[in-house]
Amino acid sequence: MTVSKIPFRKKIALDLFRKFKENESKIHSLSYLFWECTLRCNLNCQHCGSDCKQDAAVKDMALSDFLHAIDQLEGLVNPHKTIVVLTGGEVLLRKDLAEIGQSLYDRGFPWGMVTNGMLLTEAKLQLLVNSGLRAVTISLDGLEDSHNWLRNNSTSFAKAISAISLLPTFPDLKYDVVTCVNRKNFRELNQLRDLLISKGIAEWRVFTIFPIGRAKDNELLQLSAVEFKGLFEFIKETRLSGKIKLNYGCEGFLGSFEGEVRDNFFFCRAGINIGSVLADGSISACPSLRNNFIQGNIYQDNLAEVWINRFQKYRDRSWTKTGLCAECDFYKYCEGNGLHLRNEETGELLFCHLHRLEHE
Repeated sequence: MTVSKIPFRKKIALDLFRKFKENESKIHSLSYLFWECTLRCNLNCQHCGSDCKQDAAVKDMALSDFLHAIDQLEGLVNPHKTIVVLTGGEVLLRKDLAEIGQSLYDRGFPWGMVTNGMLLTEAKLQLLVNSGLRAVTISLDGLEDSHNWLRNNSTSFAKAISAISLLPTFPDLKYDVVTCVNRKNFRELNQLRDLLISKGIAEWRVFTIFPIGRAKDNELLQLSAVEFKGLFEFIKETRLSGKIKLNYGCEGFLGSFEGEVRDNFFFCRAGINIGSVLADGSISACPSLRNNFIQGNIYQDNLAEVWINRFQKYRDRSWTKTGLCAECDFYKYCEGNGLHLRNEETGELLFCHLHRLEHE
């Protein structure tokens, strides 16, 4: 069966899910807020989309500035049902992380962080958990040589493994490990899965690398069409085994693979349930969306008012029906793919998952 031939019962489910998405877009309840709290980073990764550096040109945002912005959300969101996720850069480079966490916790917000694990120790993790940390995502991008190659650091694999090994020892912590699949680590996926299982990891997410930032011109970062389809076969097999919960990331409509490689059907929630405050104060959806996707700035605008009254291009995506999308029979399910896969200046689609799967 080709990926374009979707079984009748799955089509019914996709149609029902489409109506659910329409309703979510109308309600647009903010439940997930990223804060890009630093652009500084202690790695120099091959695939970095934000081109982070050791000494970023944009200085870290003051905690007081971010707190002023989220205090404007009072009455709009239930903080107990809205998680704030710190991202970067590398969040652990901030010296005030425990203070940040405690300030969020005192306001009722659960909080999480995305980290490369280089600076994560048991003592640091315990301190952050005591400050209200509830969720952690750590990156592991292959076995030792492949991970170190992607991260451009000879010690990064060992430190990531050390950090990952801590996660199951904190029973109240929600966590997962994420992997960016590329041509260097594609053939290691079985071994990587077994390694994570041996470390007691229960949840794993994999992504493919989209062609922006440093990843734009590196052929080793882009899977071949055959490898691309093979990745989804691997995810299906792993999910059926039940030994580790594996999901493909929230990007791309996958045709007949929908419902088989992640817990939900494809849904880009950027600007619908997901917002972000970037390092310079810009208000966006997921942190990958910049330039023409920016909706305001916390230094000039009220965050709550921006969330309520703007984000139109996120909630009505009819403008994406161009190029490959214009004549696609599956547009009603996909709505132009994840917005981070569109050119930030022109809006044109850079990468179509379904097209890649159909042309293996």
